[in-house]
Amino acid sequence: MPQVIFLPHEKFCPDGMVVEAEPGTSILELAHEHHIEMENACGGVCACTTCHCVIREGFDSLEEADELEEDFLDRAWGLEAQSRLACQAIVGTEDLTVEIPKYSLNHAAEAPH
Repeated sequence: MPQVIFLPHEKFCPDGMVVEAEPGTSILELAHEHHIEMENACGGVCACTTCHCVIREGFDSLEEADELEEDFLDRAWGLEAQSRLACQAIVGTEDLTVEIPKYSLNHAAEAPH
């Protein structure tokens, strides 16, 4: 089973975390299962950019982003070549290292799950 490393994030995961991941799970689902409350203003349906993350290791193991995700990513704060929306990035069979950016473009923060 692959491991996903969430790098430390001041608000959502101050100490960082390493978790086992079931292939087929989105990074957003995995984060929430482990109480990493990544933002997701649209409820994880690829309709905003609040779950933007950067895949620091394992990016090439993910399926390519579709056109809708690419359109939203163009609006994300701090966009990088390895950026993905966590609701659309599905864990495969390789380990991943995920960085949650310091900021998002969420105009109305959601309550924790």
